[in-house]
Amino acid sequence: MEKFQLTVLFKIIGIGSASGLLYHNDLLYIISDNSTYLYEYNIANEKLNKIPLVENAQENIPKKDKPDFESITFYGDAIAILGSGSTKKRNLSFQYNIEADSVKQNDIADLYQKIKHQLNFSDDEFNIEGFIMNKKNLFLFQRGNGTEGKNGIISVYNSRNKSEIGFTIFNLPKIKNVPATFTDAILVDDKIYFLASAEDTTSTYLDGEVLGSIIGTIDLKTMKLENSIQISDKHKFEGLTLYKKTATQIELLLCEDNDTEELVSTIYKLVLKKQ
Repeated sequence: MEKFQLTVLFKIIGIGSASGLLYHNDLLYIISDNSTYLYEYNIANEKLNKIPLVENAQENIPKKDKPDFESITFYGDAIAILGSGSTKKRNLSFQYNIEADSVKQNDIADLYQKIKHQLNFSDDEFNIEGFIMNKKNLFLFQRGNGTEGKNGIISVYNSRNKSEIGFTIFNLPKIKNVPATFTDAILVDDKIYFLASAEDTTSTYLDGEVLGSIIGTIDLKTMKLENSIQISDKHKFEGLTLYKKTATQIELLLCEDNDTEELVSTIYKLVLKKQ
């Protein structure tokens, strides 16, 4: 992963604080951590569609009230979205069925509380920034930017109406002496591609100075870090999706949370050479 190419692919007017994205059939689905819309951007004709997830959907919701959507992935035929769980108002999940154009809302506070209880997470430490699903199993990417520094993957293995919860700690490389912590992840075959950023703060709630971002890979079967590389010294990349792949390289799309009220989101393309 020594060789990479990072370029600006395009900018989207009408979305601010982008925190996750999902590419599917030339459409780019985007979530924002301070909005209750799911955004659908048609790359070919450059048109933006806003899908309300709740009644009276809003943008630029104040920090204390925002649902803090940080995670997006496919769940069967639907798009699944999770709140970070970092406050009581951030415990919602949504499923958007593309074909039916319908939205289903769930409260996942009980699941988050069960995880925190079993893994001894304090309310101030818990902060989910990405998730993937593999068969019946759920993998949540805990950003360890709190005071306890618990950065890792929470595994929820489901079988015969029972669930087993585990936690694998990942101590990622430091940027300017600050550890990088997870901000998103996707599954490509049996390999996890993840983003992580270093931010000069020990709070899951308050933002700090952005010091840069890395990308890396983890083997899903062994839960071992394979490699990583720093791709920026100024961007806080928070969204990651597969764009294209060949036998020799993989192309990913990235978005960043600019922590402003400006409704403009830059989409980046990252090209990595396969090892």
